[in-house]
Amino acid sequence: MPQRRAVTGRSQEPRQRFAEELRTLRVSGGTSLRQLGERLGWDWSLFGKMEKGETLGSPEVVQALDTYYGTPGLLLALWELAAGDHTQFREQYRRYMALESKAVSLWHFAVSVLPGLLQTPGYAREVLAAGGLRGRELDQQVEARMSRRALLEGEDAPPFRTILSEAVLRTPLRDAGEWRSQLEYLTKMTEQPNIVVQVLPFSAGPYGLDSTDVWFLRLPDARTVAYTENAYRGELIRENAAVEKLQGAYDAVRDLAFSPAESRKTVLRMLEEAPCEP
Repeated sequence: MPQRRAVTGRSQEPRQRFAEELRTLRVSGGTSLRQLGERLGWDWSLFGKMEKGETLGSPEVVQALDTYYGTPGLLLALWELAAGDHTQFREQYRRYMALESKAVSLWHFAVSVLPGLLQTPGYAREVLAAGGLRGRELDQQVEARMSRRALLEGEDAPPFRTILSEAVLRTPLRDAGEWRSQLEYLTKMTEQPNIVVQVLPFSAGPYGLDSTDVWFLRLPDARTVAYTENAYRGELIRENAAVEKLQGAYDAVRDLAFSPAESRKTVLRMLEEAPCEP
């Protein structure tokens, strides 16, 4: 779908507009990305990713940019619009994304693919391309997936637990460099106080979720909803009895998984075994 443009020539898609404004403000001030990082105290690569639409950054970063550029509240307002824009996702996923953005805590189990909240752009691109996306639609969905990562950033980020079947770590990308980058990013995320990563080893044997990728979202009104998916479709589950049954299966899987500390060692071991690019 072509980008909507106003008379200014700038994108009317919230996420893209936010990235464009960031770049316009920096370039008009004659500041390099490295200089911006030095002056604000964040790694300059973060600002580069924000300007390319790979991440939205945290509210704290955006507030610092508002102060630096003398645009009080402007960038933060654009950030809020971008973070809340669910039209960037494919239609069948929008209901789930709307709930995910409001969740006060999240639990997840992965059968074969890392959760989108922990994916790098390279990983997301290869996985989405394997599902048949091409061209502009592929670019758009990679950008949309990267925007989800902002949910786990900042002081008010909700707690997130993911249990990864060992198959996830045993299924590398075709691009060895991108696979190493993904494992490095996953290792970094295990250090975040609101994120818990556990690995379910093959030695655990059969388990109740062996064919089900599932999310649990705890909402502000204390309800918990579940979302199950495969490569072709997803189902949002609200009925209490069905959600509780899935939670029981999830709890059993968690009991079989490695501890967070042992899981981190497992990811580091996968990183050591990953081939380096020549």
